[in-house]
Amino acid sequence: MTYWGFDKKAHTGELIVNRGVTDDVVAQFRQLYEWRFPIARMVPIDVYKGSDFDSIEADNTSAFNCRRTTGASSWSKHSYGRAIDINPRENPWVEPDGSVAHDNARQFAKRPLHKPGVINPDDRVVRLFEKYGWEWGGYFNGAKDYQHFAKGGG
Repeated sequence: MTYWGFDKKAHTGELIVNRGVTDDVVAQFRQLYEWRFPIARMVPIDVYKGSDFDSIEADNTSAFNCRRTTGASSWSKHSYGRAIDINPRENPWVEPDGSVAHDNARQFAKRPLHKPGVINPDDRVVRLFEKYGWEWGGYFNGAKDYQHFAKGGG
């Protein structure tokens, strides 16, 4: 799909999602494009040999990745193609103590933060995904996963 880059140019990327959420994702990313919401990169997780860590380091927006939920033994919603991580550098996983696992994301750990590509509580990006029944990881209890949206929560 086409997305707006931080370089203020249109780019073509790929998201692999479950067929059941395709219409949602197309509509959501069409709106993000119309808003010119910048996305750093959008390639399948295979480019990073399935490494969530490496994909995050590259600030890659991604969806399908067959992996366990962070810190748990259950399968992640990403394993079912029902979760998307958007701009993980600008929207990091933040531990309750404020720490982040990726050095390149430290400056983006606190919310609200008004910078390009950042997602804040109750902003238009969060409301857009909520309109389609997706939940935002920025509302998790404990650690916050600002990059994460999932259909049906989790």
